Amino acid sequence: MKKIMSVLLMGFLGLIGTFAWAGSAREDTVDRLQKSVGVLQAVMATPDKGIPEEVLSSAKCILVVPDLIKGGFVFGGKHGRGIASCRTATGWSAPAFVSVGGGSWGLQIGIEGVDLVMLVMNDKGLQHLLSSKFQLTGEGSVAAGPVGRHASAGTDWKMNTETLTYSRSKGVFAGLTLEGAVVQQDDDSTIAIYNKKVPFRRVLSGKIAAPEVTAEFMQAVAAASHQAQVAEAKN
Repeated sequence: MKKIMSVLLMGFLGLIGTFAWAGSAREDTVDRLQKSVGVLQAVMATPDKGIPEEVLSSAKCILVVPDLIKGGFVFGGKHGRGIASCRTATGWSAPAFVSVGGGSWGLQIGIEGVDLVMLVMNDKGLQHLLSSKFQLTGEGSVAAGPVGRHASAGTDWKMNTETLTYSRSKGVFAGLTLEGAVVQQDDDSTIAIYNKKVPFRRVLSGKIAAPEVTAEFMQAVAAASHQAQVAEAKN
């Protein structure tokens, strides 16, 4: 009898632990969504010190990893977590949750409170992202992004670079060297928001509706993109 009670108690405690983990994962992911909104609003608020309008308006996908240092990415080999959305025929896709780990980082990563923004610029980069796991090699696939209201006419970002990377600290954006990092789907956050493991490709291809809890993030992505397109059209 005692053995049966012990087994039942362990099962009950395990169930509680599962619910507690699910709640914690959801709270953490919602917090990450809100912080990502702040990063995107900063992109819109600092055109002279931020991501060039023509770069942002041309991006096929936007990935935001807020508070990279707090996530312990640099120390202990841990990783940062963020959110991605891609352009579709009907607008921006529902958010997909990503993790970024490993690789060689630029010197700015040592600054406290660094946010990471990654822009996928062409179809080849998009296909890599849709594969749900890929490595940034630095062989034409990733580069530190140009900064300022306009991208330099002499750069080849629009033709050859798959992914442009930026860091943000104290409101200022700067190009970030990010080679060898692995970008892949964050299953824990995906399950926490979608209540199941949804394939990365289905989410980023626009085949999954965005949950209500992600509405503010989706509005921020659309607003940043629209503002960049309007500004570029005026120039």
